[in-house]
Amino acid sequence: MAHAGRVDLTEDQTKRLEEMARSRTLAARKVLRAKIVLRRAKGESFRSIGQALDCDHRTAWQWVQRWEAAGFEGIEHEQEGRGRKSWVIAKKGQEILQKTTQEKPANATHWSRATMALAAGVSESTVGRIWKRSGLKPHRVAGFKISNDPHFEEKLVDIVALYLDPPEHAIVLSADEKSQIQALDRTQPGLPMKKGRCGTMTHDYKRNGTTTLFAALNTLDGTVISETMARHRHDEWLKFLKRLQRETPKKLDLHIICDNYATHKHPAVTKWLEAHKRVHVHFTPTSSSWLNMVERFFRDITENRIRRGIFRSVAELESAIQTYIANHNAAPKPFIWTASANDILAKVARARKALDPTHCADATN
Repeated sequence: MAHAGRVDLTEDQTKRLEEMARSRTLAARKVLRAKIVLRRAKGESFRSIGQALDCDHRTAWQWVQRWEAAGFEGIEHEQEGRGRKSWVIAKKGQEILQKTTQEKPANATHWSRATMALAAGVSESTVGRIWKRSGLKPHRVAGFKISNDPHFEEKLVDIVALYLDPPEHAIVLSADEKSQIQALDRTQPGLPMKKGRCGTMTHDYKRNGTTTLFAALNTLDGTVISETMARHRHDEWLKFLKRLQRETPKKLDLHIICDNYATHKHPAVTKWLEAHKRVHVHFTPTSSSWLNMVERFFRDITENRIRRGIFRSVAELESAIQTYIANHNAAPKPFIWTASANDILAKVARARKALDPTHCADATN
């Protein structure tokens, strides 16, 4: 063994191995391997290498052999399957996965690491490792709602077509109202953000009234026509429709996408629409607000201007909203719809199949 595994290094290999041997960030085992190869290249025996580096001479011989076989690849990468196997995970893993996905704790809606560890007789860290390997997160839940509208497909295709292939000589507006926006003032002044600390605000607040934002998003250029009103009855909706008619070119048809809120279908609104043929209303399927593009704009204005704002009056709130929209319209950026109707229908079909009791029963068995 003393004469086996002679090592000849190039200048570049020597330089790289010396960098590895001096490294303070590299794993200690890799630093050791680099030192072994360097010492062997100088002609030292495996026993002297082992004594100098405080390792077994057979370990030194092994890593020299790995170097000769694969170079840096041989000493930098671990062989698959090495290391001590956890018998606990192997024995308890399937039981924990079955409990997590098929059972619930007696006094809770979902498992925690502590309750599962107690039920399975293992440590909390073991439960965490098993969940991580399987991609399970019992503490989280995602919301969903599948529309039961009998005309879902028809309405979906109609609206997606307006987004992806709008009619010629027409304007497409995504419209809705954001009701009950509260003018909230905090009970105490907050602290500003600084290095190492986020800004602060009190959890309690003073209510100073509410307003409703009516908005129509032009799906082509991203501009928004808006108005704030104290209430959101059919009278206010009709007033807003009349404004949309006034502020859009008369020679263009007006296609308005809105949801199924009762005020949008009020007899007075229907009568006005029948008298104004250039205005065409397209209703989204029930429980499908995500299909109305203006909801994305409502999310942005809520996150960027309203939620953390401080408003001492409704007038102050409405001024802030209109200023935000004016700035938005100064450099509008349209939202781009990319999903086709077929893709959405396929996803809905998969969701309905997953919720079908027969399918669920078959999956469990």
